[in-house]
Amino acid sequence: MELYLIRHGIAAERETYANDEERPLTDKGRKKTEKVAKQLRKHGLRFDLILTSPLVRARETATILQDAGLSSHVEEFTNLAPDGDIHAWVSWLEERWENGTTNKCLALVGHQPDLGNWAETLVCGTTQEKFVLKKAGVIGLNLPEAKMPIGQSELFLLTSPKWLL
Repeated sequence: MELYLIRHGIAAERETYANDEERPLTDKGRKKTEKVAKQLRKHGLRFDLILTSPLVRARETATILQDAGLSSHVEEFTNLAPDGDIHAWVSWLEERWENGTTNKCLALVGHQPDLGNWAETLVCGTTQEKFVLKKAGVIGLNLPEAKMPIGQSELFLLTSPKWLL
């Protein structure tokens, strides 16, 4: 299975919002994310499902990906919020495999450092906080199906939006 970890686009400054969860994408962030989405679509990418953090900036990013034709299905997943638990997501994934609900291509929209750490955990089995995912950047992983993906996955893409545009 292909898994794409996508960081939300450029968001409003923290100081401008009392609640960090409510920070939206800026106009620049929205435009850059739209360009990234178009490039991903141009390369033939299509997600069976997009799971997104419940925070506004991540949901807006997921909606941009959906509007670009990258998927018709978007769902919120609480553990994609900052400090979310990768093991909860792995359990969700394994349950889908057991039920025969597999995805060939899945996207997770969330935050840094979590997505970088999740990628390290899936590839190496541990995290050392060395994978840095820029805003609107993408990490691509191949996950083995029907077994625990932690430490068993393969990295095939780590790119900033600059390289996609």
